[in-house]
Amino acid sequence: MEVIIISLIVGAFFALMVWNVYQFFAVVPEEDRSYLDRPPVGFRLVWPLIQAVVYYLGNVLSRNYRISTHNRLRQAGVDFMLSPEQFFAGKLVGALVFMAMVYPVYVLKGGAFIALLPMMALLGFVYPEVWLKETTAARNKRILKDLPFYLDIIVLAVESGTNFTGGLTQAVQKAPDGPLRFEFGRVLREIRAGKSRAESLRALTERVSSDGIKNVVSSIVQSEKTGSSLGTVLSAQAENLRSTRFLKAEKMAMEAPVKLLGPLVMFIFPNTFLVIAFVILSHAIREQVLTYAPLVWAYQFPGV
Repeated sequence: MEVIIISLIVGAFFALMVWNVYQFFAVVPEEDRSYLDRPPVGFRLVWPLIQAVVYYLGNVLSRNYRISTHNRLRQAGVDFMLSPEQFFAGKLVGALVFMAMVYPVYVLKGGAFIALLPMMALLGFVYPEVWLKETTAARNKRILKDLPFYLDIIVLAVESGTNFTGGLTQAVQKAPDGPLRFEFGRVLREIRAGKSRAESLRALTERVSSDGIKNVVSSIVQSEKTGSSLGTVLSAQAENLRSTRFLKAEKMAMEAPVKLLGPLVMFIFPNTFLVIAFVILSHAIREQVLTYAPLVWAYQFPGV
């Protein structure tokens, strides 16, 4: 009889837990993502948890944090994937997931392994920031690589008789897909919506934290004000960007030997010296030049 009562109590407890978990997620409203992109893979795996955290804790974020985070998401090109609240929720959920990964180790081993829990929580909380920084850097690198080609297309169109907007349209239609094509397409949509060309281009510099884009936009705006030839200005900017990329690649090539010095000294040279020392010692033992008993025993041990 006691076993039946205990079983009923345990069953009721787990049923109550399941009901509370269901209610925890059931009250979270479904987000309308008709005009939004799919979230990144890591966020999609825990998306219900992220939405729940946004629903319950999203209002605690300050206005300044939301603005700064939105700017960083926009510079990374994921502002149509994640909101500032969802990004912060991803950091909290990441901390919980990383803690859950090492919790079995703590349960089995205990003791000193409890220090892993806060360490992994901190790692999970910081990881989305690292991902965002790397995504922004990779995007800026891709934009800087594609920008000269886009400028060449615009120059050809301008010299053929079209204006800058027509040249930009040709560049968006003919160039391969990438972040720069998306940004230039956004500039075109803003121009067609009624925003001035200068304002649309300045908004581009706010979305892309690249010196190359800023220099090109400044040259275009200055060319419109002074009435100078836009094709000549953009050709000079394209050549300057290629020269900058070449100089940067040359600098990285010159820094490569210095960066290789550390691994050579710490890993490759010691192994080389060990191999040479083994050959010398083995030859000395075989020729009975070295008769130190422990070394002779260690050398002959595998053959015993």
